[in-house]
Amino acid sequence: MSPKKIAFFASGSGSNVENIVLYFREKEIAAQFLVLCNNPNAYVLQRADKLGIESIVFDKKALTESGEVLRQLQAFNPDLIVLAGFLWLMPASFVQAFPNRIVNIHPALLPKYGGKGMYGMRVHEAVVANNEKESGITIHYVNEHYDEGAYICQVTCAIAPHDSPEDVAQKVHQLEYAHFPKTIAALLNLAPL
Repeated sequence: MSPKKIAFFASGSGSNVENIVLYFREKEIAAQFLVLCNNPNAYVLQRADKLGIESIVFDKKALTESGEVLRQLQAFNPDLIVLAGFLWLMPASFVQAFPNRIVNIHPALLPKYGGKGMYGMRVHEAVVANNEKESGITIHYVNEHYDEGAYICQVTCAIAPHDSPEDVAQKVHQLEYAHFPKTIAALLNLAPL
């Protein structure tokens, strides 16, 4: 079986990217990876380099106007595109070119705490401010709108009354690390969901 190809879009530290790559390597699942990043200073680029993964840095124009990023992606021909802390909206042209092949992980139980501007600590702060009893992750397909694509899976964690946003972030990160790699493998028909 030829290696599956996974393209990651990331804007930040890339801990989920590294976790997924290491999961595939530890399970000896043949895969080829590519990292695409819109932030030339993002730590994900150092992680990609350390893991021996090619990375491409691009700007807004290359993503939304010139078609450059779409051409690079089509040349790579990914089986799956994974948004791992990518903060820009995916253009409709990408969603149309790769139907049901772009997935995202959101650090809350959608439809709550989703949409433009809801990412990272902002999400956990809102969850705590509203005295939620639980939070979690939502892994979903990507469409033309922030956090509105069909859900693939949701996993919950309990929130204690004394939990800070940082505590919630820690719990949610643990869910991301445990479930995102397995879900990606399952979507590629490499493991049960």
